[in-house]
Amino acid sequence: MIEVYNLSKTYGRIKALDNLSFKINAGEIYGLLGPNGAGKTTVVKILTTISKPDTGSVKIFGIDVVKTPEKVKNLISCVPQENNLDRELTVYENLLIYGMLHKVRNLKQKIYDALLHFDLQERREAYVSELSGGMQKRLLLARALISDPKVLFLDEPTTGLDPQIRRQIWDLIRKAKMEGRTVILTTHYIEEADVLCDRVGILSRGRLIAEGSPEDLKKCVGNFVLEKLDGDGRLIQHIFKSEEEAYVKAKTLGPPFSIRRSNLEDVFIKLTGERID
Repeated sequence: MIEVYNLSKTYGRIKALDNLSFKINAGEIYGLLGPNGAGKTTVVKILTTISKPDTGSVKIFGIDVVKTPEKVKNLISCVPQENNLDRELTVYENLLIYGMLHKVRNLKQKIYDALLHFDLQERREAYVSELSGGMQKRLLLARALISDPKVLFLDEPTTGLDPQIRRQIWDLIRKAKMEGRTVILTTHYIEEADVLCDRVGILSRGRLIAEGSPEDLKKCVGNFVLEKLDGDGRLIQHIFKSEEEAYVKAKTLGPPFSIRRSNLEDVFIKLTGERID
């Protein structure tokens, strides 16, 4: 379990986190959803011991992140938002050096298994600079998992990938959960959070404004969205609990209109008036 209490962090005059509190259950995929600047990456940096909070506390499986970061590092691994693979080394060498730094036992066997698991065996001697973006993301995941962490942090893991490669990464994230790991995922992709996460925490300006399963969050604002253009060509949206209510309203407004199921971005807009970009 991960327990975050009253976490605050400022950078100059910018308040990145504002008394943030939440809990993550062992073995679940928990998504932190919000626009750029909401505080998602700051949370990951604190939970992975890279940064210290101004106030508040964090415990991962009962271990205090601030007081005993060296113990926490033995439990966690992270796929950062920015690619930090060594481009001048091969696939195998990147895994080897990471494993040696983390004192991984049976390292050669684990590298062999990771290459097979992530479909990188045929590129083991290729330099990172020769790999596609999707292969590099797979290598980042392979590297993060080679130390067999209990908790895996994924900071915007599919940014910049095309839809097909993104879905391949999703499958690998699901496998990590099936192996019993706790996964913390930051994303601004609505579909990604909807498809992967057991629970989602929606961040806005460093605060947690809503939390729950994707379905529960959508139910709290309404399951159906009526969309219509006003006289100035602006898109106006109305959210309703049922499809029947949406059609009743649509009849009063007249055509043209469209009705669709709500998504997590609708929840965010309803709660904050902002969009997730």
